[in-house]
Amino acid sequence: MPRPTRDVHAFEAHATDADLDDLRARLAAARLPEPETVPCAAPGPRRWDQGVPLADLVDVVTYWRTEYDWRSFEERLDRVGQFRTTIDDLGIHFLHRRSARADATPLILTHGWPGSIAEFIDVVEELADPDDADAPAFHVVAPSLPGFGYSDKPAATGWGTEKIAAAWVELMGRLGYSRFLAHGGDWGGNITTVLGGRFPEHVLGIHTTFAEGPPGLTTDGLTPLERTWAEETRTFWRHHAAYAKQQATRPQTIGYSLVDSPVGLLAWILDKFAEWSDTQDSPFETISRDSVLDDVTLYWLTRTGASAARIYYESHNSLDPGLRVDVPSAVTMYPGDVEKCPRPWAQERYRQIVRWRSPQSGGHFPSLEVPEYFVEDLREGLAAVLAAHR
Repeated sequence: MPRPTRDVHAFEAHATDADLDDLRARLAAARLPEPETVPCAAPGPRRWDQGVPLADLVDVVTYWRTEYDWRSFEERLDRVGQFRTTIDDLGIHFLHRRSARADATPLILTHGWPGSIAEFIDVVEELADPDDADAPAFHVVAPSLPGFGYSDKPAATGWGTEKIAAAWVELMGRLGYSRFLAHGGDWGGNITTVLGGRFPEHVLGIHTTFAEGPPGLTTDGLTPLERTWAEETRTFWRHHAAYAKQQATRPQTIGYSLVDSPVGLLAWILDKFAEWSDTQDSPFETISRDSVLDDVTLYWLTRTGASAARIYYESHNSLDPGLRVDVPSAVTMYPGDVEKCPRPWAQERYRQIVRWRSPQSGGHFPSLEVPEYFVEDLREGLAAVLAAHR
């Protein structure tokens, strides 16, 4: 297999002690509002009607300040393997784990917002070198989106999903992968869709937890469950998407709070982990506090609250209505996710769906909520994609 080009350089994550001390000092000095006025104290989704409950936030802030270990996360990143390269004058950070298997297939994993490479850190090893010799293996690449994590922050407009997808093709080529598979959810699912639609000569096929049909489709002929999905998605965008409107129209304004206040950043992101996970009350029913704080602390230390929010400014509602994906596609709709696309709608864009799954549990962050199922589903979905080429 071709080796990486000289444009790719090893990278190590290491926050300064001063930055970590500053974080703890800011957490200790945080000014908090009074408790929410929701008249529901019992566990349940209504408890979060006004956002993150004060008691929950105080608990996480205390843990973040006194017990959370960022150095452990840095060590895990370094064990996977971190690199950077420059594409179109922008530094791109990525994880890269080559499989020991001779039959491994290159795979790029793309995260979304408010996620990061922290979503994939615990599944890379299983995907690269599975214990089961009959399971497919992958050379795994997981880049940080522009403006996220250790990737550079764009200094001008233009880094939307179309440009990011083209950059991913360039990135994979530099690693020696002229043909590859792609997976993503949230913005990563959008970018994966663009990869499959725009670059079929490079993309063998895709697996996604995000599927968006073309606009203008009706509910005629949908099953009762599919109609429910459509209504839930409409309700989400009508009543629960203020964050997206804010970041799509005024990312700089909210960015000041996200970069200056760790408590503000935590609340902004924790709210989404709570609402978008397949849980009845707290996201910590399925996701550990450490996993959430790995993600939030990465945003904090890299000062990317504003730059990450700008992906909405660049790309909100920008998926080309005419884009069609003809490469083999595997789609998984998790029941607790906020956007669920009926299969008849998805088939209008993804023209060769070789596997469709709707599991019993899991939400917007399946690699963190149901990691064992996520890995199994991803393997089986991509195996179906590869089988379509035989």
